[in-house]
This record gives sequence, C-alpha cells and structure tokens, in this order.
Amino acid sequence: MKSQRTSHVAPSKEGLFLLTLAGIQFTHILDFMIIMPLGPQLIQSLDLTAQQFGLLLSCYSLAAGVSSLLAAAYVDRFDRRRLQLFLYVLFIASVLMCGLAPHYWLLLVARGMTGAVGGVLSAMTQTMIADVIPYERRGRAVGFVMTSFSIATVVGVPLGLFLSHNVDMLGWRAPFFMAAAASLLILLLGTRYLPSLTGHMTDSAPDKLFQQLGRVLRVPNHLYALAFMACLMMAGFTVTPFIALYLTTNVAVPESFLSVIYLCGGAATFFSARIIGRLSDRFGKLEMLRWVVLLSMASLLITSHLVPVPLWFVLINSTCYFVLVSGRHIPGMALITQTVNPQIRGTFMSLISSVKMFSAALGSFVTGLVISRSATGEIEHFNLMGYVAVAFALLAIWVAQKLRIEPDA
Repeated sequence: MKSQRTSHVAPSKEGLFLLTLAGIQFTHILDFMIIMPLGPQLIQSLDLTAQQFGLLLSCYSLAAGVSSLLAAAYVDRFDRRRLQLFLYVLFIASVLMCGLAPHYWLLLVARGMTGAVGGVLSAMTQTMIADVIPYERRGRAVGFVMTSFSIATVVGVPLGLFLSHNVDMLGWRAPFFMAAAASLLILLLGTRYLPSLTGHMTDSAPDKLFQQLGRVLRVPNHLYALAFMACLMMAGFTVTPFIALYLTTNVAVPESFLSVIYLCGGAATFFSARIIGRLSDRFGKLEMLRWVVLLSMASLLITSHLVPVPLWFVLINSTCYFVLVSGRHIPGMALITQTVNPQIRGTFMSLISSVKMFSAALGSFVTGLVISRSATGEIEHFNLMGYVAVAFALLAIWVAQKLRIEPDA
C-alpha cells in the first residue's frame, strides 16, 4: 500500500528529520519526568506540603490536555514546520521560567505553561511523522522517535539529579537549565532539518473551533481511534504512577534500588522500541499490537501482585514492564495516524494528545481513590487496579480491531 505525503524529504535527510523530532520529544519527556524525583528537594527548598507538590505534578497533565484540545482549532491552518518551531521556542522559555521561579506559585504557573506547550508539541511531532513517513515504514519511524523516552530515563534524569545535588548554587533549578540548554541545540537542528509541510492546507476559509472539531468527531473511525487511545492509557496509568511506592512499601525494595530499575528499564526500551517498530512494519501494526498488549498483561498482573521477592526478580519484571507497556504505543500510534485524512491530521492528533493526557490523569486519580494504606504502611487494593488495567488492555485490542485504515492517509 502506497501512502501520499504532504512533503518529500530526501532519504539522506530522513534520518536527520527523525533525529530532530526525537530530540524535541527527549526534552519534552525530560521536563515532564524530572519534576518527580526532584520532589524531596522542592519540598525542602520551597517549604511545600505534599498537596502542593501533587498539584505541581497534576497541573502539567491537565494543562497539556486542555491545550491539546484547544489546539485542534488552529494546528491545521499553519505550516507544520513554523508551528512546531514557534511552539518549541515557547517551550524553552517556559522551561527557563521553571528554573528561574523564585517561589512556589510562579513555579506552578511555569509548570502549567510548559505542560500546555508540551502537549501540543507531542501531538505535532506525531503529525509530522505521519505527514512525511509512508505508512509501510511508519512503525520504524515511531519506534526511533520513541527511543527519546529511553534516553531521557537513562541519561537525562540521572544527569539532572546529579547536577541538582552537586551544583549548590543552582540546586533543584539545575535540571531545568540543563533541559533549556539542550533544547536550544535541538532548536538549531529544527531550523535546518524540519521541512516545510503545507500539503494539508487549503485555500478555503478556516473552520471555526466547533466546525473543525466536528469534521473529526463526526467520523466513527476517528471516535474509535480516540477510544482506543483512552483505553491504552488507562491500561497503564492505573498502575504505573504507583509502582515505586508499592515496591518500596510492599515488596521491601530499597529506595536506592529504584534508580537501578529505571536505568535498566530505560536502557532496555532504547533497543526494544526500534525492534518493535521494525516488527510492526514487517508483520503489521495491528498484529504486533495484539501481541505486545497481550504480553504486557502478564507484567501488569505480576507487578500489581508482587510480594517480597529477590531483587533480581523485581528487576527482570520491571524491565519487561517498561519494554511492553511503553512498546504498546509504537504500533498503536503508527496505526491511528493512518485513520485520518492529512487535511485534518493536526486537529486529530491534538485530540489524541488531549485524550492521552486526560486519560493519564483519570487513571492516576481513580487508583488514588481505590488504594489505601494499612496500619503497617503497606498499600492495599493495588491488585484490583492490575485487573482494571488488564480489562482496559483487552478493550484496547477490541477497539483497535474496529479501526479502518485509510489508504491515502
């Protein structure tokens, strides 16, 4: 099946194009992840309560969800290159604002701004991949760009934490300045290697917000794609945000061992993401999705039912969890990018990004309501969320089978 593209990128520059998008994703993911391990420093330095720190975490996802929804009104009216670079400049400014924030409330505003821009950046990255890379090679391209998660986990977060503990003059601000500096270098790559993408633009008057959304939402195939993404996110975020807490309280894993878990998981996904991408192109996105989702269910159940076991077993299972749960999104994203016409792909992917963020927030919120702490401090009812995650995983497969692939997308 041949795919039409809105722009041609020479084969010799296709790798640099994907490298630039991976760099943008790397800085976005690094900024999203780094705030979590900085919690103890932030609480001490800014005299925060646990609730205030929780608001710092949640405001990012909520702002990203809202901005992605609002972005649906305008993203298809502009050259993809110009919009992506403009958003990236705003992202860099927001990250710098985080590092310069003199007090909690300005940091909260800066986190919201960064999330708002980051949500749209992520959607535009997937949109540009779909615009440029033919469907038959898109799984490999998505897998390559998603290795940015691995690099952020293995290199970015540990380096940021090292700087925060060893550069006394900056402290917790150091990782944000590091992320901003890296973003400036990637911005230079973007100005050179991101192509102009205007094939989706038309000469007709731009639609109003609800007209643009209506063009997407009145198509059943698009609704299936949105439902599929919601199920996939709920199948992860009902478990993932609480794994570290569960391991340290119920499985007796030392807190110092958590860094080993994330290091090994991130390193494994660096290789597995590209392998899953290649296999998706070879054997079919839907078929690969089925296998990865089914395999991930075993890891979900093991993780949510763990009792004190040797650390080597914890490490093997957590590494499999990283590989399989994140790996589901590679064939999944490649699949849904082919369900929409290029003229409204930006709007569609913005809605996908919005659904991802809201679903992630909902999954974490629901799990927070279900689990509780026993008198001895252990987490209770986490096993129930493992079953919920598996149910959503099965539902994701069922919905994915209803997706119709558009040959000209």
